[in-house]
Amino acid sequence: MPEKVVVIGSGPAGWAACIYTSRANLEPLCFEGAITEENRLQGTLPLGQLALTTEVENYPGFPAGNLESYLNDSIDESKRKYMAPHSGHGVSGPELMELMRQQAKNFGTRVVTDDIVDVDFSSHPFKITPLNGEPVEALSVIIATGARANYLGLDSENRFKNMGVSACAVCDGAMPRFRNQPLVVVGGGDSAMEEANYLTKFASKVYIVHRRDEFRASKIMAERALANEKIEVKWNSVIDEVLGNDEKGVTSVRIRSTEDESQTEELEATGYFAAIGHTPNVSFLKGQLETNDKGFIQWKIPFRTNTSIDGVFAAGDVADDNYKQAITAAGSGCMAALDAERWLVEKGHE
Repeated sequence: MPEKVVVIGSGPAGWAACIYTSRANLEPLCFEGAITEENRLQGTLPLGQLALTTEVENYPGFPAGNLESYLNDSIDESKRKYMAPHSGHGVSGPELMELMRQQAKNFGTRVVTDDIVDVDFSSHPFKITPLNGEPVEALSVIIATGARANYLGLDSENRFKNMGVSACAVCDGAMPRFRNQPLVVVGGGDSAMEEANYLTKFASKVYIVHRRDEFRASKIMAERALANEKIEVKWNSVIDEVLGNDEKGVTSVRIRSTEDESQTEELEATGYFAAIGHTPNVSFLKGQLETNDKGFIQWKIPFRTNTSIDGVFAAGDVADDNYKQAITAAGSGCMAALDAERWLVEKGHE
């Protein structure tokens, strides 16, 4: 018997879709992703990118305050014990994601901790193939696989991954190699500002390397970074090379001026953090859905989450190359759930 709805992904969009489809008695099956080393390195572990962030101050409903007792009561002890004590500032990314996950399960969502490695949208019901399980048939599919962090593509970045090169300050910033040491963050958007500010909790100094003479980040995030006495900005500069050795890992980063390419500078640092955007996680689709020039799934009907395949919907950062916010992802997850529910009714699959 085909599943009525299969949700692929477990960020704000995925869990919102699960909550709404569960409440509509569609009994969704959610593939939240696998816990593997490859996914850790890519930043594609279950719970999405939000699980890699610190305080979330702009998600409505979580003002500053003491949520400790509520979190202890709502999240399973086996997971809660691995979270840092609640800071009192809004809600942390991991806390918010675990609350969403638990809410979806409370309404009956079935969760499978596995990756989807192949889909077949050429016939109906659709065929969904997980990495470690049997293929599943689905009447409708909601894709909410998000987007992963980008790197510059330097050979030296790849060489020193796990040896000082990272794309997630929250994941790695507290490691001993980074404590009381100078670090480098590359980027000029909100992610770079957040990464840099977070790293100042551990580093002796944080350099932000940006190719222009002003940040692309929101004004409040840029102001926070510029006001932080531990942060120094290297304007009009790009990363030329990540330097180090097999014994110590990253030891420094060489930057090059965008105004005079002959001018370089070497910054002593034990860590290099890339914060330069994201790539949508769509490789498993193998080109079966239309995407834009950046690879993000395209919505084919204005203000709807319908994709180029009838019965397949997309939500969150996998289809959003503009806003990339938790609240917009969750909102589009709700939209996808409602779109899927109405589509099933229209097709007689109630």
